[in-house]
Amino acid sequence: MKLRLMPVLLTSLLSATLLFGGWFLYRQFVIQEPLQKIVSQYEGVNNSHITINHDQVTLKLDLQPGTKLRQLVQYVSTEGKSVIDGRRLKLDVEQHSNAVLDEYWDEAMFSVAEAMESRKYTLIPAKLDGLKAQHDKYKNVTATTEIDDTNVYVAISDGKNSKFIILPRQPATMGVWNNA
Repeated sequence: MKLRLMPVLLTSLLSATLLFGGWFLYRQFVIQEPLQKIVSQYEGVNNSHITINHDQVTLKLDLQPGTKLRQLVQYVSTEGKSVIDGRRLKLDVEQHSNAVLDEYWDEAMFSVAEAMESRKYTLIPAKLDGLKAQHDKYKNVTATTEIDDTNVYVAISDGKNSKFIILPRQPATMGVWNNA
């Protein structure tokens, strides 16, 4: 039996095209597009880009000032449960900050890190509000903090600009160093 080269190559090429094309279409229209629709329907989301890997779903978000980040995460987690399906949800929020918001966060960062380390999360809003009382230049800045079982969400805004910070409640632990 003699195999002819051209029909074998065409069959292989057609099979590979159907297999990978079908996989791409399934991934695009059954997995990614419904999640994109869920995220874009949420109030306060200007733009979003979704990347789905086998163990992680990454949302790159452009948010309006005042958007409730914890509620957005909860909404995406419940509405997109079938798409996320055991993957870890990671947020990458585009910052629309200015010098005042950056300076405000820089002054609060040490106290916030201390509260996170000691797991006294109620100190975070107290410190952020205390900064407004101490410095007149921060009178237009509003800071909101929210918490869920995995993260602490801090949103700082002056009405036009915003800065979103996501702090994991389980900090990374340092391992043993070889040269210690």
